[in-house]
Amino acid sequence: MHSAIESLQGQPFFVRRWGDPSLPRLLLLHGFPEYGGAWQEVAHHLSQDFHCIAPDQRGYGQSWTPEGVENYAAGKLIGDMVALIGADTGPVTVFGHDWGAAIAYGLAMFHPQLVDRLIIANGVHPGPFQRALAQGGAQTEASQYIHWLRQPGVEAELHANGFEKLQNLFATHMDMSWLSGARLQDYKTEWSRPGRLQAMVNWYRASPLQVAKPGQPIALPALPLERLKVPQPHLLLWGDGDTALLPETTLGLEDFAPQLTRITITGCDHWLHHQKPKDLAEAILNWHP
Repeated sequence: MHSAIESLQGQPFFVRRWGDPSLPRLLLLHGFPEYGGAWQEVAHHLSQDFHCIAPDQRGYGQSWTPEGVENYAAGKLIGDMVALIGADTGPVTVFGHDWGAAIAYGLAMFHPQLVDRLIIANGVHPGPFQRALAQGGAQTEASQYIHWLRQPGVEAELHANGFEKLQNLFATHMDMSWLSGARLQDYKTEWSRPGRLQAMVNWYRASPLQVAKPGQPIALPALPLERLKVPQPHLLLWGDGDTALLPETTLGLEDFAPQLTRITITGCDHWLHHQKPKDLAEAILNWHP
């Protein structure tokens, strides 16, 4: 693995790279509350076939962390990755998890010339996800933490007692044994950098997603189906034990992604890329759309 600070639109971003640069490029986009180093194990299994590129996204790790919620709007986050892809030549395969999936979908939908294939692991397309959040059902209930994260001052609560609440946020009913020992210390180092917790939470604050209250569905305007189409071959990898993102968040995804392939990874949950990195890599390497 080689790492360096790279300039994207004149701002510093920390980028990790694995594998021969002459191989097909695979852009790896992490989610909350991780950083580019989260892809270490997956990249180990894929770097013989891909040049793996894993940036710390805006506000995370060692990358640029501007103040202000407005700096974490989706268009700006996607723009960072447009700049990273454009620094080289030709389209790339994009692989996103959790919030990284939102940026991956944005790249595929709004900058299709830069993306030749799209891979998502336990992440959601904004169309089906917004519908699920508005229905007032199981996913609405599972996503009530978003209201809490958007509150002013929540960063202090996440930081208290050695980041106890941050660690517990997604631990309910899920296996977090992978986040321990030296790895946990690495995460705490990244979370402790000045302004990082606020920036990470600002991703939620800047999002236009509407989250209903349980049992109180909200009406939504019709979604712009054509604008939200994924024209590329699309692989969705899903850990079947996820309690943060439920299967209903991907209902109707084929309407948006006509070239969709679904693969369930059994015996893991939202953190499947840590729990079964080899299985993920094999699914990707065996996918020939």
